[in-house]
Amino acid sequence: MGNCFSGDISGGRQAVGGAGSAAAGASSTFDGGGLKSTGAADAVDHFLKSRGLRGLVSQIELSLSASRLHDRDMLSKSDPMAVVYAKQRDGTLEEIGRTEVVLNSLNPVWIAKFVVTYQFEMLQPLVFRVYDVDAQFHNVPEKTLKLDEQEFLGEASCYLSEVASTHCKSLALNLEYDEYGGERTQKLGELTIHAEECVSSKAMTEMIFHCTNLDNKEFFSKSDLFLVISRATESGHLIPIYKTEVIKNDLNPMWKPVVVNLQQVGSKETPLNIECYNFNSNGKHDLIGKVVKSLADLEMLHQYQHGEHLFLPGSDGPAQSDKILKGQLYVQKFSDNKRQTFLDYIAAGCEVNFMVAIDFTASNGNPRLSDSLHYIDPSGRPNAYQRAILDVGEILQFYDTDKRFLAWGFGARPIDGPVSHCFNLNGSTYYPEVDGIHGIMSAYASALQNVSLAGPTLFGPVIKTAAAIASRSVASNLQKYFVLLIITDGVITDLQETKDALVKASDLPLSILIVGVGGADFKEMEVLDADKGEKLVSSTGQIATRDIVQFVPMQNVQNGEVSAAQALLAELPGQFMSYMQSRDIKPLD
Repeated sequence: MGNCFSGDISGGRQAVGGAGSAAAGASSTFDGGGLKSTGAADAVDHFLKSRGLRGLVSQIELSLSASRLHDRDMLSKSDPMAVVYAKQRDGTLEEIGRTEVVLNSLNPVWIAKFVVTYQFEMLQPLVFRVYDVDAQFHNVPEKTLKLDEQEFLGEASCYLSEVASTHCKSLALNLEYDEYGGERTQKLGELTIHAEECVSSKAMTEMIFHCTNLDNKEFFSKSDLFLVISRATESGHLIPIYKTEVIKNDLNPMWKPVVVNLQQVGSKETPLNIECYNFNSNGKHDLIGKVVKSLADLEMLHQYQHGEHLFLPGSDGPAQSDKILKGQLYVQKFSDNKRQTFLDYIAAGCEVNFMVAIDFTASNGNPRLSDSLHYIDPSGRPNAYQRAILDVGEILQFYDTDKRFLAWGFGARPIDGPVSHCFNLNGSTYYPEVDGIHGIMSAYASALQNVSLAGPTLFGPVIKTAAAIASRSVASNLQKYFVLLIITDGVITDLQETKDALVKASDLPLSILIVGVGGADFKEMEVLDADKGEKLVSSTGQIATRDIVQFVPMQNVQNGEVSAAQALLAELPGQFMSYMQSRDIKPLD
């Protein structure tokens, strides 16, 4: 769209439920959307989602300037003011804020800044409108101005990710004014949006927590323990900002490092609720105890190596005193630093390359019949495969400058050939790339006319192909990250080969998103997604170095508030950062 220029718990016995993960900075706060049905991580993650957590959340400060504005004044130049809107799902505009009025200028540089929350896994459309404020209103506060009484100078729109992902952090857009009822649009100057990630999004605190002498809630073993860290809003509601992994069968657990950013916490003096729970598979987790401390307090605990006793709130509220427990919380490590963020890498030129692999096995049904998962509806309504491509591709496209995407099919027999488990979707023998999301959609529709659906369902070949491309990028010392979207209607038959391929690929700059379409039982596929805490192991005993898979059955999100893209992409920035940090790769200069 533009060119580049100059980011209650009322007690631990409440049900906790199931899915999508959390953490900040190196483990940015994530929400996968209640997609997984069993396991410790699932239940804990749903608990966080139910309290408003999202995926990568960062504060972006927007600055505006314009050039060559249309002059609406007879004896002087226009007096422009800009208004910023967020476009809602239903198409309505919600005003974010207004700039000041710059007098007598066709090239204004506005001082007012707008802080907006950037969420990687969502499309966030913005609309900008510029007005010439009449002289009689110059002494009226901008926020009280009636816009219909001002001269309209033009409108521009873009997505927040479109601005945040530009290498130079600026985006230039043509201002347009449709004064002929949609028949003609005038270009009326240019609006430039500059985006800077707020410092508070980068100020990180890393802590290691250790507890001793915790109460045991189990009869035949010891408790399985995790922490949830929350901050209180002005109204008193708790907003979870981090949850740890579950440490099994241990009353003196030490968790992996906790990383939070200042933006999430508020300030070093903001009280934080640190609650310890015993995990139960039925989703009803027991509150072991809690402490309430600010980051400044936690830093002191670390400095003096003191422990803080956990307590249980009085059952009758403030009228009854808290019960102090023998268990104590220690801070084994506390460090403040400024960390590189996902957007730092993107702004420095790191590319996120999108790849797609589509299941053409016969279980999808005859594409010519309306009950087929591959049926192309003449009305234009997308099928499940097309929806998944659009949902994910429309978000990832902004992080790939040339927008040339690799697209494959698997499980079909091309014309006059054997069954292939990785063929170029565009029919080319040598070049699997297509131009843009429309290129994927066009190649997909064409492939349906030129292949015979067959089987079985194998993931191994396409994962190995994608891994080979990522490996060549590493060998060429290119700063790129690859995302492979696999869309399938059934459970794979090469599970061990797929595990082997994933374990090998976990050392590469690659993430794999798997969407299950149709009504199949995909439970067996969940083993590929390590969200449940069990890492993948290859047939030779090699363990995956990191989790690179996110699996989502489409049927789980079709009627929910969370889209397939949100569920799939929530963990991607964290996977990206885990790769970069584990190899000490810095953003390009």
